Amino acid sequence: MTTQSPVVQLLLTGNEIMSGDTVDSNSAMIARRLSEIALGVYRKITVGDDPELLKTELRAMADASDVVIINGGLGPTIDDLTAEILAAVAGVPLREHPEAVAHLETWCAARNLQLNAANRKQAMLPEGASIVDNPIGSAVGFAMQLGQCQVICTPGVPSELAAMLDAIVTDLGAQLEQPAERSILRLQTFGLGESTAQQIISDAGGQWPGEVDLGFRAGAPQMEIKLTVENHAALPAQQRCRALLEELFGDHIIGEGDTQLAERVLQLLQQQGSTLTTAESCTGGLIASMLTRVPGSSQCFHAGFVTYSNTIKESVLGVQRGTLEQHGAVSEEVVLEMAEGALQRASADYAIAVSGIAGPDGGSDEKPVGTVWLAWGQQGQLRTRCLHWPVERSLFQTMIAAAGLDMIRRTLLGIDEEPRYFVQRSAR
Repeated sequence: MTTQSPVVQLLLTGNEIMSGDTVDSNSAMIARRLSEIALGVYRKITVGDDPELLKTELRAMADASDVVIINGGLGPTIDDLTAEILAAVAGVPLREHPEAVAHLETWCAARNLQLNAANRKQAMLPEGASIVDNPIGSAVGFAMQLGQCQVICTPGVPSELAAMLDAIVTDLGAQLEQPAERSILRLQTFGLGESTAQQIISDAGGQWPGEVDLGFRAGAPQMEIKLTVENHAALPAQQRCRALLEELFGDHIIGEGDTQLAERVLQLLQQQGSTLTTAESCTGGLIASMLTRVPGSSQCFHAGFVTYSNTIKESVLGVQRGTLEQHGAVSEEVVLEMAEGALQRASADYAIAVSGIAGPDGGSDEKPVGTVWLAWGQQGQLRTRCLHWPVERSLFQTMIAAAGLDMIRRTLLGIDEEPRYFVQRSAR
């Protein structure tokens, strides 16, 4: 790379993306990682598995770019065409690459699989290509020069792409004439919307420094606030902005970078030598799933109970039949007994219990769809809250699971102040 602002283009391949069967998240992942070294994506194109169209697009991109990243088409099937297309455009033959063969042999041996002809196709690469290591998948990535353009080929499987991007971004950053000074500080929050956060910042008054770019990335369940500066001279201003955000949103900030609620809860539990159990109805085990996605969660997470029916609430957690008959499954009394039962049966220090109406049916005038009771805390110190979160079923489950984790996070941190979403979502 010889220019200060290299032109980067993305070529995404696959009929499944064109048909909508697969949603493209990879281009966003690539763009976010490139932004860390102050590289932007100039243009991206998605093309189906059409050899001639792929060749045409690759030639045009290579002529107009310093870097082309091709995503997809590295698999073992006949519609995986990337190696073949790049070889044709470069005017070189395909050769079996020794490093790629060794990678496949190691990958198959670790899984007690036989290396077959279909897999071996993944080792047929353009002559002169260099390997880009894929630490988790069978298909290696590869790179080569096409005229003045560097072409980097990556797999379409998101987890494999993510595992390869560290090395790719580091290598591209090292090639820049002027090392990137861009600094991006990302804060993860829960319980704030974009418009609410922006209004709070605006209401705080004062002049937001021009050298600090403020950005928001909304998601479910978390929202990311991003502070970007283009050079080291602006780092003090970035830190002043961070201090302001902590003052405005302090107890809603979960952590930096990619920190997730479940990860933060487990960190706090481990620091305090405490354990957690869950008793779930309307979330169907989602809280437990979020916790067990985190490596090492078994140190702090004892058990998760999915007690969907009233009968199972009775038999598994010891909820009294009279409590269910008198108050109904979606009630303060029931979630308290669910939490108490889970604490006793799991011998855990903390519990989260949830019971609600996820919809689209099952609501009433007294308890409309979106109503949920939460209980959280320790034996003898359980707290409860009834919320109304009238959104689509899967989003309801996601947000309620996150709310349960958030309340345990707040308890572990000793935060007594109620979160903003309690005011917004409290059942009337």
